[in-house]
Amino acid sequence: MVLARTHLSIAIALAIPAHALAASPEPKASASRMEARIRALSQFGANPEGGVSRVAFSEADIAGREYVKGLMREAGLTVRVDTAGNLIGRREGREPSLPVILFGSHIDSVPGGGNYDGDVGVIGAIEVAQLLRDHGLETRHPLEVVSFTDEEGGLTGSLAMAGRLKVASLDASSHSGRTVRDGIRAVGGDPERLHLAERRPGDLRAFVELHVEQGGFLHQDGIQIGVVEGIVGIRGWEVVVEGVANHAGTTPMNGRKDALLSASELVLAVNRVASSRPGRQVATVGQIRAEPGAPNVIPGRVVMSLEIRDLAEAKIQQTFDAIAMEAQRIATARQTSIRFEESHEVAPAPTHPRMRQIIAAAAKDLGLTARLMPSGAGHDAQDLATITPTGMIFVPSVLGISHSPKEYTTAEDMARGASVLLRTVLAIDGGALD
Repeated sequence: MVLARTHLSIAIALAIPAHALAASPEPKASASRMEARIRALSQFGANPEGGVSRVAFSEADIAGREYVKGLMREAGLTVRVDTAGNLIGRREGREPSLPVILFGSHIDSVPGGGNYDGDVGVIGAIEVAQLLRDHGLETRHPLEVVSFTDEEGGLTGSLAMAGRLKVASLDASSHSGRTVRDGIRAVGGDPERLHLAERRPGDLRAFVELHVEQGGFLHQDGIQIGVVEGIVGIRGWEVVVEGVANHAGTTPMNGRKDALLSASELVLAVNRVASSRPGRQVATVGQIRAEPGAPNVIPGRVVMSLEIRDLAEAKIQQTFDAIAMEAQRIATARQTSIRFEESHEVAPAPTHPRMRQIIAAAAKDLGLTARLMPSGAGHDAQDLATITPTGMIFVPSVLGISHSPKEYTTAEDMARGASVLLRTVLAIDGGALD
């Protein structure tokens, strides 16, 4: 759906009364207001490096949530906390029986994180609500702005909303020191009634998440908007390499069965396989432990991690198969053994095709450059995609830095993303998904 630039065409496409747009300039997000709110939010959990350590369920998180509640009320939203601890601001529509259009992100951070990951999506969603109020624009559908609980700790809030949060995960410890169960209570939820946070198919018309890219493709190529085609799947393995531990001083080089040497060759092979194949798959060894771990003992056992990500499950499997073949070759040559034990799997989550078109049209209508691209990181959107049409809007991360105090997105790029979000929400409200 390509949105025309005239007031009349915009009014028809978005189901907004023509006089509402003719009487005032086309609504666009305020870069200065968004920047000021990002800076204010960054004070909650501020760390000496200039970022935040606002981990979920911490006192900083609780204080940050109170600040966000205030912004929601300022934008004319009615605020509540659901039983999973998700913070929700609601704006009624002309037709209250219609399903909700939901949009937002999260404000919790990783330890030693930055000021933009998640925050831009929440502040941007509130900016949309603020613009609707300031310009007197009414929607048919009810709208809800959400700040999800504990995204960084395991997508707790969005999993609960999708009806997929496992009860066993409630007893896991969070970075705050609280269990997830106690953390949900601390932010105003009720872990004993999680089912009340679940949204069933039909409750929501759509979900849209504005987010910083967390990679460097948009910034590097000077593209203003990323239209996310899907969130990559993730498969992980524990890799165990077995050799023979022996004295490092008395065992000749040609008589060794060195598990660490085999593991080192496998690390290089992982990089080579992922880099040499066409596509955007990534494969990473992020942890490695040699045993017994003494300087005068040849390592007899190594345990390491392997993680592969791609938007297509078939590509993940193909990459793993190639790595496994390399492992067999290395093990034979070095007289060691290598086995893979799968530890976790997250299925790819494609965004809704029509949602991609709506976001791309909104960017084009605003005169912004856009690119279709995958998300290499996990997001709350991957859970919402299981219950409602879902779309994601990316804005550039300067130098591709994320999960770091050095992450940065310009105020202008934040405002561009929020303006695209506004037009996307209004297009959905006007029937673009029907």
